[in-house]
Amino acid sequence: MENLTQLEQQRYERASQRVKKIAGFYRHLLVYILVNLFLISLKYFNLDKGDQFFEFSTFSTAFFWGIGLAFHALGVFGTSAFLGNNWEERKIREIMDKEKNSKWE
Repeated sequence: MENLTQLEQQRYERASQRVKKIAGFYRHLLVYILVNLFLISLKYFNLDKGDQFFEFSTFSTAFFWGIGLAFHALGVFGTSAFLGNNWEERKIREIMDKEKNSKWE
């Protein structure tokens, strides 16, 4: 890393920050999954006779935290997380390749 130019150093720092943001999102996702599995299983195993499992209160934490997690994903990955850059062009090429390689021509 000693021989990097200033531009390369800036690019490296931006890439490093991006990797940290992505890692932070995946840690958030892991905590979300573990905590909600724990809370939902706690509710399931502590049901009294006549109580209902499938009600909003059982999944409310997962629901509202999931909204926050979705915003975190948008902040880290942007809107390209869903379809990606140039999605339409890639999909067109994929379909054309499938038709080209089809056995039913």
